[in-house]
Amino acid sequence: MSDTEHSGGGTDVLDRELEKLLNEELVEDGDHERFSHYAPKDKIVEAAVTGKPIRALCGKKWVPTRDPSRFPVCPTCKEIYEKLT
Repeated sequence: MSDTEHSGGGTDVLDRELEKLLNEELVEDGDHERFSHYAPKDKIVEAAVTGKPIRALCGKKWVPTRDPSRFPVCPTCKEIYEKLT
């Protein structure tokens, strides 16, 4: 059996490649370097382990790699979080 037959006609590979491409295009440089962002704790831990980008409450997509205590909190994330609580 070929790889494409085994993985449902190759859609798994296409899905992974599309997700990778989208993630690369959606990760923005800039603001996420200047602020610490709010996101679900389990997603932050998962992203730190896997390197897969996550989306903050403000919509920024990033991979958490730095100590968030060294940066001010993103004002948009903070505003959204306060409305949720």
